Amino acid sequence: MSSKFVSRFALGAYLIIFFSYLLGPLLVMSLTAFNSSGFPSVSPWGCFTYEWFTVLYNDERILGSIVNSLKIGLGTVILSVSMGLAASLVLTQVWPKLRTTYYTLIIAPILIPGVVLGISTVVFWDKVGRMFGPATEAFFHNGLLLTILGQSTFIASYCMLVFVARLQRFDPGLTEAALDLGATHTQAFRKILLPFMRPAIASAAVLAFLASFENYNTTTFTFGNYPTLTIELAQKVRYGINPSISSLAFIIIVLTVFGALAVEAVRRNAARKEAIREGKAVAKSGNLLPGFLRGNPAAFGFVALAIVAITMIGTAQSYDPQECKARVLKEKKAGIALRIEEIRQQRLIKDQSEARQGPDIFGTPETGADDAAKPSGAFGGVFDPNNLSTGTEASEPAKPSGGSGAFGGVFAPTNLDNGDSE
Repeated sequence: MSSKFVSRFALGAYLIIFFSYLLGPLLVMSLTAFNSSGFPSVSPWGCFTYEWFTVLYNDERILGSIVNSLKIGLGTVILSVSMGLAASLVLTQVWPKLRTTYYTLIIAPILIPGVVLGISTVVFWDKVGRMFGPATEAFFHNGLLLTILGQSTFIASYCMLVFVARLQRFDPGLTEAALDLGATHTQAFRKILLPFMRPAIASAAVLAFLASFENYNTTTFTFGNYPTLTIELAQKVRYGINPSISSLAFIIIVLTVFGALAVEAVRRNAARKEAIREGKAVAKSGNLLPGFLRGNPAAFGFVALAIVAITMIGTAQSYDPQECKARVLKEKKAGIALRIEEIRQQRLIKDQSEARQGPDIFGTPETGADDAAKPSGAFGGVFDPNNLSTGTEASEPAKPSGGSGAFGGVFAPTNLDNGDSE
């Protein structure tokens, strides 16, 4: 066995274990969305059903929390990307000796626990609202505003790191050349720096939205009357959940995969067109496949997933699991009846065994705390074999006073003697 084979086998085993650990819980949760069981579970499997998607669609609290999460996420993206871009530009312009201190101050919110950020946000903006008077106090107590402000305090730091990484590849000489040619600072920023930062802005916006959408620690102190999806799910878990949560997770997973495949498909298609334009590849003609599907696995995956999704949506309109659920219910009742009958037979066998054993008529006397013999058994120990043995003085019957024998010694020969007993 060669070392190359061993290394490939080890790498394959590692990848299987890694992706099983990473994607296994998501796969199991997705399967529970299609099980008719009232609690999210895969085993035992009941019936294949789409009813939990209907339950999710009719859950107004979940839908309302999703809308709140989208609003808060949009506001957080706008505020965090703006602050992060400004912070990254200032970082490149600040005096080198102060750059480390400034960078530490900008990164500090990432290191602070979200609970502290949430409490400090509520306390600070409450003081600001009281300072401006009762007219603005309600505005600063709005849950949407407080949540956006609280989340932006640390999400802006993530955005700043993305922009700094992009700015390290920027040539400041381009901006200086534009200024020398008569452009203003605004024009240089809008026509040179901003197009260069566009990919970083898109990445930072996606990162900010995802961080806002899944945040719980900070939001739990600031949401007010606008609970987000994470807050609503946490409250549902406290009182019991059903597989409609799994259906929501399945939808989020599918949308995420759709987005990833779409971005990769567009990127590969753009790279193919660029290669054709530069002469590194030749456009093939006479192919039945569209151009964006040629040599583009991501596009194939996107189309295949779209077909599966459309098929499931069409099937859900006509599929009725009631017959299957009635059959499963009948099988459960039969199983319960069989189990009851087994328990009844076991109890009957036990009672018959105890009846054949009979009473303990040969029980022996038991000794109590006072060491007195206590009869046991059905007849008080009358048939105890020890009753035939000679007992000790302590077990002999008491002699009547005034003599011995059954009549008190009245027939004793010595009664005829004339002795003087005085």
